[in-house]
Amino acid sequence: MNRNIEDYIKPGARAHLVGVGGVSMAPLAEVLKGKGVEITGSDMRESGTVERLRGLGIPVTIGHLPGSVEGAGCVIRTAAVHDDNPEIAAALRAGIPVFERAQAWGAIMGHYKNALCVAGTHGKTTTTSMCTHIFLAAGRDPSVMIGGTLPILGAGHRVGHGDTIIAESCEYCNSFLSFAPTVAVILNVEADHLDFFKDLEDIKASFRRFGELVPEDGCVVVNQDDPGAMDALAGLNRSVLTFGLEKGDVHAVGLTWDVGCASFGLWIKGKVPTHIALAVPGVHNVSNALAACAAAYCLGVDPADMARGLAQFTGAGRRFEKKGVFNGADVYDDYAHHPDELRALLTMAGTLGYRRVICAFQPHTYTRTAAFFDDFVEVLKLADVAVLAEIYAAREQNTLGISSLDLVRKIPGAVYCPHLEGVTAQLADMAQPGDLILTVGAGDIYLAGEALVGRA
Repeated sequence: MNRNIEDYIKPGARAHLVGVGGVSMAPLAEVLKGKGVEITGSDMRESGTVERLRGLGIPVTIGHLPGSVEGAGCVIRTAAVHDDNPEIAAALRAGIPVFERAQAWGAIMGHYKNALCVAGTHGKTTTTSMCTHIFLAAGRDPSVMIGGTLPILGAGHRVGHGDTIIAESCEYCNSFLSFAPTVAVILNVEADHLDFFKDLEDIKASFRRFGELVPEDGCVVVNQDDPGAMDALAGLNRSVLTFGLEKGDVHAVGLTWDVGCASFGLWIKGKVPTHIALAVPGVHNVSNALAACAAAYCLGVDPADMARGLAQFTGAGRRFEKKGVFNGADVYDDYAHHPDELRALLTMAGTLGYRRVICAFQPHTYTRTAAFFDDFVEVLKLADVAVLAEIYAAREQNTLGISSLDLVRKIPGAVYCPHLEGVTAQLADMAQPGDLILTVGAGDIYLAGEALVGRA
C-alpha cells in the first residue's frame, strides 16, 4: 500500500519520532508540533536537546521500547535506525506506517514558496549557516534546518514565518532525494559514504537526481571549481548558476587577506554590487560564502544584505569553534572527517601565525578510514604534531580490523591514544604558549578539548 506522509502529519495526527534527540530530528519534532501534530519521541540517552523537547511538551522516552509506538498514527526515523530496531519492528508488526526523517522534511518543504537546499560532500553546515545569516539580515524570516548549532539561533533550527526554508541536505542513504528544493546548491561531489554508495559514479548519479528535483522555474547553484560537481550536473535541463573563486557567474575579485580572513568584491553576472568581508578564516570559506551569495541571488536578496549577513557570521558549532585556552595555547574544535575537509582546516590553520599546530584527530567510521587511509596519512602530516584517538565506530562494527594505530605508524612523530582521557592528558602535556590545539572529527573528540580547557 502506497502511503503518503502528508496524510499522517496533519493537525490532530500523532507521530512518534525514533531518535528524536538527533540534530535534524529535534527540529522536525518542533516543526511538526507547531503544525498541530501530537508528537512523542524516543532517544538512546538523556541530553540537553531531550530536555528542551520535554519543555515544549513533547514526551521523550529513553531507550527503544516496543510499547512506545502504541497509539501512533505513524513513526518517523533517522537513516541510522533500521528495521531491527525494537520500536520499528513493533510498528511494522502493528501495521503503523514508518517514514524516513527526510520524507517528513520533504513534505514540510512543499508548504514553502522557496526551499533552499544545500548539498555537497563537505561545507554543507557552514554554507547553510551563511545562508541563514544572509536571509535573517534581509528580514526574510526563514525557517532553518542545520546539522549543527548556529550561535545566532542558539540551536540548529529555526521556525520562521517567511516564505523560505533553508535546509542542509545530506546525500547519505539518498536522504536528500526526498526533499523538494526550489534552489539546490551543490558545493562539491567527492567519494564518501562508501558504506552506502558503490563508488564515485554512484554518488554523482545521486547528486544529479537531486538537481533534477528542482522545478523548471527554480535554480541549481553549482561549484565551477569542483570537477565532480560539474560532471554530475553536466547537461542538466535546469537553470544553472555557477560560482567559483575566480570564475563563474558569481566569483570573487580583488581578494585580500587579514589574519586568515578574506575580503573581496562580489562579482555577480558582470557586476560588482557589493564588497564582502568575512569573519571566518580560510579559502574554503570564501567558496562557501560565494555559494551562499549565489543562492541568495537566485531568491532576490539584495547584495547589501549578503554583505551584512556574512559580516556577522563567526562560524557554526563544531566548525573551527573556539573552546578556550590552556597553558597559553588556543583550543579549537572542528567537525572535519573527510580528508579534503581536514586538508582545508590544516591549511587554513597554517596561515594564522601560531607557533605550532597540534591536531588531535578521531577518524570517523572504519570504512571511511580504510577507504581514505593514504589520504589521511598525507593530510595529517600537515600538522606539526598529530595525536590520534581510536576510530569512532558510529553505526559500524570493525569487520576490517583497522585501528588509528595503523595511521600513527605511517605519520612521523604521531601519538596514539586509545581513549579520550589519554588524548586530553597528551594535549595537556604538549600545550605551550603560542600553540593552536585542534580537536577534529565527527565523533566525540570535542570532549577531549573541553576537558582540556576545563583543567585551565
